[in-house]
Formats: sequence, structure tokens, C-alpha cells
Amino acid sequence: MNIVITSHGSTGDIFPLIGLSVALQKAGHTVRFATSKPFKKDVEDAGVPFFQIPPNWTHEELAYWMGRLQKLKSPVNQLKELYKAALPHMEAIIDGMEAALEGADCLVSSYLFPMNRSIAERHDVPFISYAFAHNTVPSRYYPPHGLPRMRGFPNWVQMRWNRFAWKLGNVAVDTAINQTVSRKLKKKGLPPVKDFFSKPAELVLVAVSPELMRPKIKLNPRFQFTGYCRWQSPTSDEMEKRIRAFRGEQLVPIITFGSMVYEDPTGYIERLLANWPNDKKLIIQPGWSGFEIPQEAKHILQIGPMSHDQLFQHASVVIHHGGAGTTASVLHAGKPHIVVPHIGDQAFFSDEVIRLGCGLKIKKERWPEELLSKIERIERSPEIKANAEQWRKALAVEDGPKEAIHQIENYVEHKRALLGEVLSIDEEF
Repeated sequence: MNIVITSHGSTGDIFPLIGLSVALQKAGHTVRFATSKPFKKDVEDAGVPFFQIPPNWTHEELAYWMGRLQKLKSPVNQLKELYKAALPHMEAIIDGMEAALEGADCLVSSYLFPMNRSIAERHDVPFISYAFAHNTVPSRYYPPHGLPRMRGFPNWVQMRWNRFAWKLGNVAVDTAINQTVSRKLKKKGLPPVKDFFSKPAELVLVAVSPELMRPKIKLNPRFQFTGYCRWQSPTSDEMEKRIRAFRGEQLVPIITFGSMVYEDPTGYIERLLANWPNDKKLIIQPGWSGFEIPQEAKHILQIGPMSHDQLFQHASVVIHHGGAGTTASVLHAGKPHIVVPHIGDQAFFSDEVIRLGCGLKIKKERWPEELLSKIERIERSPEIKANAEQWRKALAVEDGPKEAIHQIENYVEHKRALLGEVLSIDEEF
């Protein structure tokens, strides 16, 4: 099959789909990854054909918008801001997707861009939505994350409330998107976005562990939990030597905040240094944060981009933002978490880490002051370490890319069979 993969955003929105693309190619399928210029190198370094679509942002422009998103508390407002950023480029993005779909047998798109379904349908291309978090999966048995569960009320009251809450969620998100881009969609002949949560596609691949995170209740069959699709950059012998020379025989705490952006990175580092003992080692991977460790702080090692699988083997605990990809990597490494949520579904993943008993949470505003005490708490907790190792073993037997490919192949085959039946009926008449 000729499969188009598309996503935008930060590395957390791109890397899992690179992992899926690589697996699809190994399974014999032809893949092209349609995304914006900042991720061209990552895609091509993985051996996946890159198809450039707007916006043609630089990394600095992308980081600027990520910083703007982090100023907003509401996920709905964050989503609206995301579409405001895309608005000047929306028509060109649609044109780019139209071109990318030429000759395609299937489109797999990040769930954050539901208008791609209408583009795919216009080209008679089967459409599959790809979700990085399971808080987008609706059910009558629970409300959207962050809303009260109505515990203590009769079951019928709870279920009615849950259904109403999800409908309200559809309205809120659909309205936020359509208020921003519906005129552009209409100009390109596309309908408004509808049913963001409940009916994003006939098939939604939910790329988290079914063993750890799939609710143990009946869900709509359109939502299929595949397990994680992960992509890792090549290991570095130079970085391995550097880290081992720094840490010696002891595992050390590691901070990595991925694509999170800080307005005052210097202030946060000053606060960290004021509250971190000089005799305790720490590794920081700044990512997009802008963190810079002063040279005189010899007990803290600053490193650049590298494979999380390689980096986390050196960790006693990983302090991270709760991004879907980073959370998956820490779970696969079997390390305790300290989650510092910054944006979007990161608060949800921090709650999941706590539910699994393998980590703790700190508010972003206070992490430099509270980090040491949280680490000491984990160091005193064999239970947290044991739970982290237990989930590592559970994930070791899952194969997210294999299951995702199975779902994609079956779905496209089903759509082809339906098309064949329609054509056969047309020929009869």
C-alpha cells in the first residue's frame, strides 16, 4: 500500500509517527511523511520519504508558538491557539495535503487535525486518526479528564452525566476549531469539524499501552489501542562515554522537558542551583527550554539531543513534562517518574503515572524548589521502583507498530471490499 502519514506540532507529535512509518516500510508498504520543514531532517534520518507541506516555519518560529500555548491554562484554548497559528497557512496546508494524497491508498493523521478526514474523503482515500493519548476516548462510564465523576450518585445518573459531558466536550472543541478556521475550510470546499471526540474517524489508533492504560470497560470499536509506536535516534558512543565519566557507578536523576519553552530559563536554573546540593549529581537535557548550566556547576551535566532509550539507562529517576512520547520512554526504561506538567494532556499523563504507582507530580511553578524532596521520597520508596520495573516487563511483550499495521491493513482491506461491492452493484444497474 501507498500510505501517507501526517502530523504537526512538536517532536512528541512527530516521533511516534516516524516510528510507525519505519515499521510500515519494513512491512513492505510505501510511506511518505507529510509535515513541515522543521522535521525534515528527523524524518529523512529515519529513512522515510519527506513530503513538505506548510507552514514553512523555522525552529525558532515553532518554539515561539509552543511558548504561546504554554501561557494558556485551558486545553480548549490551547487548541484554539494552535489553529490561530495555522490560520494564515490553512489554505496552503490543505493544498499540500491534496498533493500529498495523490496515488495514496490510506491517510493516517494526528487526531489534532480532524479536517484531514474531509480531504481524504474527497479523494476517496481511507482515513485513520492517530491519537497519542487515551483521554480522547469517550465512554458512558467516565467523563472527560478533569470533570467530576459524580461518585456516590446512582449509576444511571453517572452515565447520563458522562454522556452529556462528552457531548459538551464535542461542542466545545468543535466550536473552538470552527470559530478559528471554518471560513478557510469553506473556501476550500470542506465542511466544518464535527464530533471531535466521538467520531473522529471510522478507525482511531490509540497509541498507548493497552495493558497499562486501556480502560477495563467496553469502548466503541472504532477506538483500537495498539500500544506505543516509538522512534529513537541512533545511539552515540561519544555521549555514552561522557555520561559514564560524569556519573561513575551511580545512577543519577535526569531532567528532560522536550519541546517545552520557558520565558525565564535563567531564573529557573538559578532557583534550581539554590535548592540543589553541591554533592548530588544531576543531568539536564534542555531541549527547547533554553536552560543553560553555568560551567562552575560541575555537579550538573548538560547534554544535547540523544536517544531516550540510551539516556534513561543512566537514570535513577526521570523528571519530565509528561509528554506522551517521553512518558512511554520512561515506562519502557522501567524508571520512576517525576512529572512536571506544562501543557495539554501532560496533566492527564501525570495522573496516569500516579495511578500506576510509578511516580510523583510537581507543579511547573515550583519544581526547582520541590525537586530534591520528591527525589528523596522516591529514593526511600522501593514500591515505586518495583512498580516501574513491573510495567517495564509488561511493555516488553507489546508490539505497538505491529498491532497498528495490522489494524491499518485490515481497515483498508475492508474499505476496498466495500468499494468493490458498490462497484459491482453499479455494474448490475
